[in-house]
Amino acid sequence: MEIDSLAGIVVDECIKLHRELGPGLFENMYEAVLAGRLERRGLKDARQFPVPVEIDGQIFDPAFRVGILVENRLVLEIKAVERLSQTHIRQMLTYLRLLKQPIGLLLNFSHGTMMDGIRRVSNDHNSR
Repeated sequence: MEIDSLAGIVVDECIKLHRELGPGLFENMYEAVLAGRLERRGLKDARQFPVPVEIDGQIFDPAFRVGILVENRLVLEIKAVERLSQTHIRQMLTYLRLLKQPIGLLLNFSHGTMMDGIRRVSNDHNSR
């Protein structure tokens, strides 16, 4: 499945989830429910995916954890904050670079509508 199709499924499920639960819950709740819904759609996902990083020959394992990794390709970071900051975007870009992945979605469930809370982050990705 193309990464843009995966992203479309995630966005669809996020919108449905936000309509049902609304804003105001903790990130881990949205993450758990979204992961379950993606699995029901037949997608393989890993929650709190540990990522090792090698620096100067030393391996830091895990160096960080990705909120959800869908089909080993699409990085999702779930947020429940008033608004996304440049720090969130830089963090996602670093995740994408270290994982060698083209696309990530920052998903902020604290907005009045989910569409206002979705930020696509690209790491030199061209849609195909």
